[in-house]
Amino acid sequence: MGHGSAFGRLGSGDRRQVVGGFTRPIASVGSPGDAPDECKPPRGCPALALTFRQTVRVPSPIVASLLSALVANPGDVVLRLHLVEVLLTEGETADAVGHCAEVLRLDPGNVEALAALGRTSGAAAPGVPTHTTRAQGGYDWSAAEDQVRDIIAPTFVDGDPDDPDVEVVGLTLADVAGLASVKERLDLAFLTPMRNPEIGKLYGATMRGGLLLYGPPGCGKTFLARALAGELGARFYAVSLADVLDMWIGSSERNVKELFDVARRNAPCVLFLDEIDALGQKRSQLRNSPAMRGTVNQLLTELDSVGSVNDGVFTLAATNHPWDVDPALKRPGRLDRAVLVVPPDLPAREAILRSHLKHRPVAGIDVTRIAKKTDGWSGADLAGLCDRASQGALADSVRRGTARPIGQQDLEVAMKDLRPSLGPWYDTAKSVAQFANSSGEYDELVAHLRQRKVL
Repeated sequence: MGHGSAFGRLGSGDRRQVVGGFTRPIASVGSPGDAPDECKPPRGCPALALTFRQTVRVPSPIVASLLSALVANPGDVVLRLHLVEVLLTEGETADAVGHCAEVLRLDPGNVEALAALGRTSGAAAPGVPTHTTRAQGGYDWSAAEDQVRDIIAPTFVDGDPDDPDVEVVGLTLADVAGLASVKERLDLAFLTPMRNPEIGKLYGATMRGGLLLYGPPGCGKTFLARALAGELGARFYAVSLADVLDMWIGSSERNVKELFDVARRNAPCVLFLDEIDALGQKRSQLRNSPAMRGTVNQLLTELDSVGSVNDGVFTLAATNHPWDVDPALKRPGRLDRAVLVVPPDLPAREAILRSHLKHRPVAGIDVTRIAKKTDGWSGADLAGLCDRASQGALADSVRRGTARPIGQQDLEVAMKDLRPSLGPWYDTAKSVAQFANSSGEYDELVAHLRQRKVL
C-alpha cells in the first residue's frame, strides 16, 4: 500500500483514498460530484475529469458498506477482518493484504490476520512477494512475514551480539621481535599465573589485579598489549580518554562503568586502558576538577569489582608517565604489577625497519647497519626514518623523470636530518629515578637508565 500520497493503489484499476490507515472508495464512475471534496477533479479541466472517471472503479456494495463502517470505527478489528474475507472472496488480494497489515498493527500476532495472509501467498498482487510452499504440518510463518515485510515493521529486531569495538587479535609474543627481557618479565609477572591457575591456587595466589606497561613513547606498549591478549586467547578492548570524558556531570563515571560492562560481556577479554596517566591522574592534582576526581574514583571501584565480578577480565594499562598515575591505582588488586617497556633492541629495530620497507621498492639496503646506527630510537622514530627516506627517493625520481628504488643512501641522508625523540622523556625519568624512588618503585627504571649511562 502506498503511503506517499493521499491515494493507495490497492488493486488493478482501483483508486481509493487512504483514511487513518484504511481505505474508502472515492466515487463511482460517472459521478465525480459524489466524491469527497479533496478527491474531486479540478473545475474547468475536462481532460483531468475524463482521466478521473476512467481510473475510479466502483467497489461492490458490501465492500463499500464495510469501508463506510470503518470510517466511523477504524479500530474495529473484527469488522476489518470481515472486510478482509470479503476482499479475498472478490479476488482483491492486494487490498486484503493491506487490511491484514492494519490488523496486525492494531493487534500484533492476530491469528486470523496471519491465516488470511497465508491464504494470499499463492495469489498476491504484483509487487507482493509470493510463496507457494508451507512448512510441513503447520503454518508457513516465513511466508507470512515476507507478505508484510514492506508494510509494517517487525516487532523485534535481533542485534549483533558482539560489541563492535571489541576485537579478536591474531598476535602473540612470538610476533614481537627482540625485547627478550621485556617478554620474560611479562611472562613471569602476568602470563604464567594466568595460564596456570591450579599452581596459583596451590600457593594462594589470586587472579585479581592488572598490569601496568610504562616506558618512553612510541616503543610498542599497545602492540605488546595486543600480543598479550593473543597469548591469553582473549578478546581485546582498547579504551582511551575520549571514550570516557563527557561534558555532563556524572556521565564520565557512567561511561567508565559501561566500558567495564562491555569487557565483562565479552569475557575472556583484555581491557586495555591507554594513557592511564590522563584517565587515572593523581587526585591531588585534581582539586579544581571534581568531575575528573569522580572518574578516577569510579575507575577504582570497577577495578575492585564492587557490584560486579571481573572474572575473565584482564586489565592492562599503558602510560609514558607512571609517576603521574594516582597511587591508589597501583595498589594490590588493581594495577599492582608494572613492566618497563624499553626502546627496541637491535633485533627489534631490524624487524621494524624490514616491516616498514617491505611494501616499498627497495634495493641494496643493509638493514643491520642501519639498525646499529639507530640505537636509542623508538619504533615511531624508525617508522619516520623510513617515511623520510621514501620521500627523498620520490623527490629524486621526480627530478630525474624516472622512478628508482629506495637505497642505502636515502636512509643515511634521512638519519642525518632526524633525531631520536626520546631525549625529553629520559630527562624526566632521570629526575624521577634520582628524587622520587624512595619506595623502590622505579628500581627497574633506575637499572635501565644506568645501562644506558643516563645515570
